[in-house]
Amino acid sequence: MALLYSSSSFFFLLVALCSWHLPFAFAQSNCKAWLVQSIPTDMPDLHLVPGVLSTADVLQWLAGNATKSLDLTVQYWELLAEPNNSKSGDYGYSEADMKKFGADSGRQVYQSLVEAADRNVGIRIIQHSGLYPDFVEEASDLAAGRPNVKNITLLLSNWWGTGIVHCKVWISDNKDIYIGSANNDWKSLTQVKELGIYLVGCSKIAQSLRDYLDNLFTLSTLNSMDYTRTIFDSQWQASRKVPCWSNFIPKEEQCRSPLPPARDVPHVNGYPIIDDPATFDVSIETPGVGASTASSDLSYLSFAPPELLFGKFQSDEQGWIETIKSVKVGGTLRISTMDWLGQSQFANPIIFWDSLAAAISEVVFAKNATVHLLTANWTHSPDSTDKYLKNLLYTNVLCSSSKYNHCGGKIEIRYYIIPGYDKTGPAIINGTATGNLYPGYTRVNHGKYAVSDVRAHIGTSNLIWDYFYSTAGVSFGTYKPSIVTQVQQVFDADWNSPYTQSVQPLSAQS
Repeated sequence: MALLYSSSSFFFLLVALCSWHLPFAFAQSNCKAWLVQSIPTDMPDLHLVPGVLSTADVLQWLAGNATKSLDLTVQYWELLAEPNNSKSGDYGYSEADMKKFGADSGRQVYQSLVEAADRNVGIRIIQHSGLYPDFVEEASDLAAGRPNVKNITLLLSNWWGTGIVHCKVWISDNKDIYIGSANNDWKSLTQVKELGIYLVGCSKIAQSLRDYLDNLFTLSTLNSMDYTRTIFDSQWQASRKVPCWSNFIPKEEQCRSPLPPARDVPHVNGYPIIDDPATFDVSIETPGVGASTASSDLSYLSFAPPELLFGKFQSDEQGWIETIKSVKVGGTLRISTMDWLGQSQFANPIIFWDSLAAAISEVVFAKNATVHLLTANWTHSPDSTDKYLKNLLYTNVLCSSSKYNHCGGKIEIRYYIIPGYDKTGPAIINGTATGNLYPGYTRVNHGKYAVSDVRAHIGTSNLIWDYFYSTAGVSFGTYKPSIVTQVQQVFDADWNSPYTQSVQPLSAQS
């Protein structure tokens, strides 16, 4: 089992091996953090950043070291590959193919969950209804006959009209955490590019995460018809469904939130922008970054949708915007995302959304910042992505449009193209070979993060309106210099790899 992505350093290997015995190695009070990646197979020219852990290993550790509790939020399940299921994107691939793809990593993670359940660990799963073909069968099997396993399905579309449980969070024993982009899917471990953060011994952060999960759990117990309103949202100029305690509803018409603790934040339109959001002043060590020592650097959580906040944490959109605006004068901002749109993707009617684009243009103008934006180009990229990216590139034209602008910033955008992205899907359809080389919904950069000179933000939301206003999302951010530097290194390895292609500016024919 590959414990680290770099075998060149015995130190990092020793750290990873020791961390298998987490209950003993981390009896200290200090919180520890590692970056976590999944790197698709068949990418030999991607530089590997030392000290970054494997997603598959981390998920196994979280389940394997749980003694009392394990909380998971899950969009869908496919840890167990299904090459014999004609309705699966795995269908038709041979046993040798599946081994080459690394499908066994998913089975190992699922087995670690089974073993935790058999040890009588209290497991709580909050999930969306899942994806075709098997939806939530793996979670149902895990809960079957085990009273210590609670399997809860939450349909956020009943509350917001659209939306899903999209955050990917694991919490073990209310102190050890994974937050990142990886789904409970074997492909997210070996065939999709993912990024996350692994926090160990961080009970303060874990408790706030559990508060958020408790809110999701409470929603699943309520009748949404009793607690939702269809309103005209004056901020987004659209009629849409929201919970009746939403700040998008005039104050005098709001109901009292059933989610503890109740909020009372005066605001006219939209969610309350928090000038001084809650942060965690905790000492964090980063053993994966050489001789890092514990230091007290501010970290934070941000959440979506805004109606699930506690009145003191940032909304996830605000977390992204504040990270963008934290870039220093003349500094560099790096953003990586699977999808980018300047509008909603699933809402009806479509909502125009320029929050992140405006923040990027602002730092280019006001701070002469350089912005590097990396977005996926794959078979399921949203329509209009290229147009919105080209529109964002027009910032460079405006920046130099007048000598009075004194604008020295710039933005560069590249597509991340994983080899084989256009050859994904079942190997066989209706008895005929397809010529596909990889299972469906693979070979894509799926990470969602931003890093400035001073602040790193690691999230679960695609950069589209829906993910911030109707979809469950969580991000972890920090000013810890060693984490900031390592996230920059991971981004630069992707950015400078041969797997990127520059997005070209608008032309008269575009």
